[in-house]
Amino acid sequence: MNFVFVEKNCTFERKMNDMQLCKEQEFSNIILLIKQSQLNAIKSVNKELIDLYWNVGKYIHERIESSVWGESVVKELADYMSKMEPNLKGFSDKNLWRMKQFYESYKDFPKLSTLLREISWSHNLAIFSRCKSLEEREFYLNIVKQEGYTFRELDRQISASLFERTMIGNAKVSTALRETHPTINNTFRDSYVFEFIGLPDSHSESDLQKGLVYLLKDFILELGKDFLFIDEEYRVQVGNNDYFIDLLFYHRGLQCLVAFELKADKFKPEHLGQLNFYLEALDRDVRKPNENPSIGILLCKDRDNETVEYALSRSMSPTMISEYKMQLPDKKLLQNKLRELFG
Repeated sequence: MNFVFVEKNCTFERKMNDMQLCKEQEFSNIILLIKQSQLNAIKSVNKELIDLYWNVGKYIHERIESSVWGESVVKELADYMSKMEPNLKGFSDKNLWRMKQFYESYKDFPKLSTLLREISWSHNLAIFSRCKSLEEREFYLNIVKQEGYTFRELDRQISASLFERTMIGNAKVSTALRETHPTINNTFRDSYVFEFIGLPDSHSESDLQKGLVYLLKDFILELGKDFLFIDEEYRVQVGNNDYFIDLLFYHRGLQCLVAFELKADKFKPEHLGQLNFYLEALDRDVRKPNENPSIGILLCKDRDNETVEYALSRSMSPTMISEYKMQLPDKKLLQNKLRELFG
């Protein structure tokens, strides 16, 4: 009889626990509804704010262009607004000029209108004031929306010349990689910047690997947020031997495994053979039926472009050879290089 009593008691407790869990799930659903509503409200407010700054910028632009106002009138306007509406913030003469510049930067490109209103004013300000070409501005508008960059992350990526490095990388994607993944553009770069690790110029592959794993959030920011980290020193077994891939990721957009091999010295053709071997092992033994063929990225401290071209010319594997730098690149040098490639 005691056993039956205990059994009934346990059943009662399980039911009570299940009811509590169910109730907590319903409570969580309400919290999600509230958060979604708050997010929608923030988006709506942001859109209204961008519309306001756009319209103010347009008004000032048209008055100056038609010679109704001289440039000094903007300072008078800011002083007048400050006097009449002292609680109205953000309308100094400097900010009014920014609104005018904002309107002038995009007034002839209506296709960007929706993108502008989906990111914050501070993000917009960084993009239109720091980026010189329409292509560069459009690139960062899209990537802020896609990746959800904070202002600090966006600022770092502009300083790290993400646009130039991505465009140059697009020009050097191997034929096999482009055929395997037709949507590869803007996913991988010709070079990566790892200044956040703080390693000296003289470092080992082990130091680099440990630094990247330790600062994984910053590393994924440099790669792109569609990358999901799987493991370091990922083991694949071929025959009776074990082999270890330095870093293994999964890319959600491309739906494939991405193997990174790290080389703390200059690129050598034999490095590519090792990476191709790892890709074959991944595709035969690890890749799932619904996934695309794996991609290999060889990260070298230095490389000779002609040697890279020869090494890749007969390679049938979807691979890419990229440099990494331990300091932020010279933006002007990259811009010149971009102009050489695309005229």
